[in-house]
Amino acid sequence: MGILAGIGIMALAGIGVPLFIIMALSALVAFSFTDVQLSAVAVEIYRIASAPTLLTIPLFTFAGYILAESKAPKRLLRLAESALGWLPGGVAIVSLVICAFFTAFTGASGVTIIALGGLLYPILKDEGYTEKFSLGLITTSGSLGLLFPPSLPIILYGLVAKVDIDKLFLAGIVPGILLIVILSAWSIKNGGESKKERQAFCGAELVAAFKACFFEAILPVGVLVGIYRGYTTATEAAALTCFYVLIIECFVYKDIKFVKELPKVILDSMSLVGGILLILCCALGLTNFLVDEEVPMQILDFMRTFLTNKYSFLLFLNIFLLIVGSLMDIFSAIIVVVPLIVPIANEFGVDPIHLAIIFLTNLEIGYITPPVGINLFISSFRFNKPVTELYRASFPFLILLVIALVIITYVPSLSLLWFE
Repeated sequence: MGILAGIGIMALAGIGVPLFIIMALSALVAFSFTDVQLSAVAVEIYRIASAPTLLTIPLFTFAGYILAESKAPKRLLRLAESALGWLPGGVAIVSLVICAFFTAFTGASGVTIIALGGLLYPILKDEGYTEKFSLGLITTSGSLGLLFPPSLPIILYGLVAKVDIDKLFLAGIVPGILLIVILSAWSIKNGGESKKERQAFCGAELVAAFKACFFEAILPVGVLVGIYRGYTTATEAAALTCFYVLIIECFVYKDIKFVKELPKVILDSMSLVGGILLILCCALGLTNFLVDEEVPMQILDFMRTFLTNKYSFLLFLNIFLLIVGSLMDIFSAIIVVVPLIVPIANEFGVDPIHLAIIFLTNLEIGYITPPVGINLFISSFRFNKPVTELYRASFPFLILLVIALVIITYVPSLSLLWFE
């Protein structure tokens, strides 16, 4: 009977039934063959729903969508270009920084590519960058900010793995900067090949650009200072950020009409949140069944026959997570995979905070990993290009990110710098 149920679920997955339904069915079927009451699933949903930090997900998402729908991208792009545009590869570096900023707040790479791609692509082409480089840069940048606060994947990882979210916010800063630095070096190399003359640095333009986006430019600083100086919790910071952005964009800059345009922003942002929460609720039952049945320990016993130390485990973990990241969206992967790998990593002596950054970096890279990295298809749709062309365009960036991943994995002090 169990085999037939499993075959049925696999058949449903094969015909494209949504992932959250597959996970919910798997949990219900699994529990039906044990002595555990099905109400255990509802109990776990109530437990996660009562977590105060869960509120940060809709609040930060809403704030990020408001920023993306306003003219904030143009104002911040002007600021970044006036500060860095004079460098070789400066415009590309500006693109990396701006995309990282918006992905950190929206938590969704698709939003960044759709909202900023059309703005950045012609600028890069006008600066003399090749079409291949421009497409690869924008596709990669869509997920570049997932290690920076207040990234939704960081929050969700903390909830699922029961790790302090404030510590995860800090831990992701240096590895996130490393990713940008490595990609910036590649951009400088390609920028040096551009024949277009770069504009000289102008202090007056930098000051003017900063004044134009002052209220938006200070936002990340305010969030970090509020949390780490103890003025606010992460949840309170999310609520203040949401209110602040709403006032700034609707009533100060007046980019978004409160009555006509704001309802659409609410609908779009909460659609993403709804999808995340739906996956979370449906996956909880499945992951708790796997944990109750000691599946992680069984996997650990199996792995011990092949892996003898922490470093071989980390190598295996990276390969496994790169595959997972190319096949699953980051939110599903966090909910399903994290409960399985956390106890195994503990057995091998991997610090929980370092593990989180390794995990999130892998999933970030998975967005541009063929064959089904989601950024590849979003860019294909946005720029009306064959997805195979996006494979080729993003491949150099993929290699660079894997190099950065190796550094982050085997130099744990990058993630644990603040706690040593």
